[in-house]
Amino acid sequence: MKLNEIQDLIKFVSKSGVSEVELETKEIKIVIRTPKTAGQVIMQTAPVNTVPTIAAQVTQVQPTNTPVANTTPTKNTASGSDDSKYITIKSPMIGTFYRSAGPDKPVFANIGDEVSPGNTVCIIEAMKLFNEIESDIKGKIVKVLVTDATPVEYDQPLFLVDPS
Repeated sequence: MKLNEIQDLIKFVSKSGVSEVELETKEIKIVIRTPKTAGQVIMQTAPVNTVPTIAAQVTQVQPTNTPVANTTPTKNTASGSDDSKYITIKSPMIGTFYRSAGPDKPVFANIGDEVSPGNTVCIIEAMKLFNEIESDIKGKIVKVLVTDATPVEYDQPLFLVDPS
């Protein structure tokens, strides 16, 4: 089972309100349990041919009802600035956020840069795979919300974009 299929399954379980789902194939057994508090989704995987040991455990803290690569307006009522007019580019996966392809390479998107659909804005490394994250919208980068080389969660805001 591929990583994106597992992520889709987690997203489906989050939306459905089901408290537990088990999926077993010849290679792997996946158990996803959703606690009733804080909207967490806990996934446990274990190889089928071994005693029930947990091979990996992923905790997703921010499930939402939006598609993985969706961009939505932000709601920031705590600060004095009006960020509601901006659109957020969010992380489609759990991983490590990188602003450039390497330490000696230029960053993909700086504050003030114009982006359009299909432009790469960052890279997220997940399980030794480097995934280019592309903009879905046209606009100007107003704010970078994540520090380079830091972990990000699924659906975590990465950039604020002014669509005007």
